[in-house]
Amino acid sequence: MSQVESGSPESLAELARRYGLRPAIGRPRFPLYVRQLWQRRHFILTYASSRNVSRYSGSALGQLWQVLTPLLNAGIYYVMFGLILGGSRGIDNYVGFLLTGMFVFTYTQRTVTAGAKSISGNLSLIRALHFPRASLPLAYTIQELQQLFISIGVLLVIVLIIGEPLNWFWLMIPVVLLLQTMFNIGAGLFLARVGASLRDLNQLLPFIMRTWLYASGVFFAIHDKVVGSARLPEWVATVMYLNPAASYIEWMRDILIAGHTPPRLVWMSCLAWAVFALGAGFWYFWRAEDRYGRG
Repeated sequence: MSQVESGSPESLAELARRYGLRPAIGRPRFPLYVRQLWQRRHFILTYASSRNVSRYSGSALGQLWQVLTPLLNAGIYYVMFGLILGGSRGIDNYVGFLLTGMFVFTYTQRTVTAGAKSISGNLSLIRALHFPRASLPLAYTIQELQQLFISIGVLLVIVLIIGEPLNWFWLMIPVVLLLQTMFNIGAGLFLARVGASLRDLNQLLPFIMRTWLYASGVFFAIHDKVVGSARLPEWVATVMYLNPAASYIEWMRDILIAGHTPPRLVWMSCLAWAVFALGAGFWYFWRAEDRYGRG
């Protein structure tokens, strides 16, 4: 009896290799993987849109909660940090300053948190169907981006109402959001792989995000508080500006709020973080493509 007829694992594996057969859940080469994602772009967009429709379907106010949540948080922070702790001192338009920080940070916070749960929370779908697993973190990012469009519209109206002028710099808003979205995709992919194997990550994320919020200058001017009030060395403020969330917040404030001028390194930081996070996040996630859903 031949080895093929014997049905041993070694002979069957050799037969499969001879005829070019590969495991159904094997990891494709990176260029092919990207093409597969592009071929499934309609599924990704539809999945994201359907999740947006269902997210607030059980509440009376529906998608208004996407706007109300950061507004309510901003109101609480305004009272606590702006009035009680005096964080508004030295900032001419503290309302616009705070709202811009809250809306921009919330976009990254929600995207990264959703990405961390995108694999572990969809195991039944992953085990039932064969598709590029990166479709799920991408869909969650698009879902949050769709919600962001509503938030940005509200933010622009509020900024105009409180007296900030409409100017040509507003044309840079899509550029900032594109770079931030690139960063969010990469960070979401990175945490999606981590969250697939480290189930305790979902319990740690709220503490991580809260620390990130406090370190990103959402409700205080970084340079004034760090160098001016706390009298820490200049390099501490520089490090805080290089924080990706702080970089995108500062650039958006530079566009929307007259007189707010962050260091030039903020713009370079936004570009660097976008390129690095997107490339490294995709590569890191793809390396474990054949392991998602096992166990």
